Amino acid sequence: MLDPGDTLRQRERLVKAGVGRVALPPSAVGDPVFKAIIGAFAFVILVLLGGIAVALTVRAMPSIRHFGFAFVSSTDWNPNTDEYGALAFIYGTTVSSAIALMIAVPLSLGVALCLSEIVPEWLGRKLGFLVELLAAIPSVVYGLWAIFVLGPWLRDWVEPVLSAYFGFLPLFAGPHVSVGMLTAGVLLAIMVLPYVAAVCTDVFRAVPQSQREVALALGSTKWEMIQMAVLPYGTSGVIGAIMLGLGRALGETIAVAMVIGNRPVISASLFAPSSTLASVIANEFVEAMTELNVAALLEVALVLLVLGLILNVAARLLMFGAAQRRFYGASAL
Repeated sequence: MLDPGDTLRQRERLVKAGVGRVALPPSAVGDPVFKAIIGAFAFVILVLLGGIAVALTVRAMPSIRHFGFAFVSSTDWNPNTDEYGALAFIYGTTVSSAIALMIAVPLSLGVALCLSEIVPEWLGRKLGFLVELLAAIPSVVYGLWAIFVLGPWLRDWVEPVLSAYFGFLPLFAGPHVSVGMLTAGVLLAIMVLPYVAAVCTDVFRAVPQSQREVALALGSTKWEMIQMAVLPYGTSGVIGAIMLGLGRALGETIAVAMVIGNRPVISASLFAPSSTLASVIANEFVEAMTELNVAALLEVALVLLVLGLILNVAARLLMFGAAQRRFYGASAL
């Protein structure tokens, strides 16, 4: 009979000598390395974001100490007297982005549903490529087109109609000009549309075909199928696309600076000139002479960064809530 102790000692000697050692599969080595690399990349992004925030805060500290909270609650912006307040720019950024979304979101959803649900797939791919080409046009080209075409068209044809029917509202009162808040908002809508439409199209195409077939088998029309099977499934993706477009609108600089009028005032009329956080930085940073002026512009950039972070957090919360509602709805069924 074999002694179990001798067999165990013999196996240990073979393992120490390299005989009988089991080779690990490539995935057992590659997966940890891949996770480490991806984790390092994610950490680098966080470091970059933190570094940008810290650098802006340090360089903007003279303005932060001098003006305090009044910087975001004051409309005074006078480089000649070193008086600075960003409220007018926050207002211009918010209103122009809101106009852009009110115009772009319905159009983008219509384009996305048409490309993914209505037209044949071969035609939808080609038309989708043409829509995405709008995102490749440089901002300065959009701005020049808006100066010579869009602005005069709005001034001569759209603004008179709005004044005639809705002139009793402060939003549509005042003189008609080719540069102003309305022109900037419409231009931003055109620039945002391809981003939102492209993402929504991919989201709708990702909906399982079985959901469409079930809805149609129950006797639903095309629109009822879209309403019951496609839109609820893609709610979180649509919200993410809208937030992506909003982020694009908040940060747009050159095109907006060319058509918004660049006047740091708060006006109820959409026809009046205004300014945004990004446009004031582009217009005045090169000409900033005093230390406080430079610090104020950097604090404007810091405010824009904070708005972007708040936007991303809100987008994540909305997408998480939509996903939870869809999950519990599916569980109930």
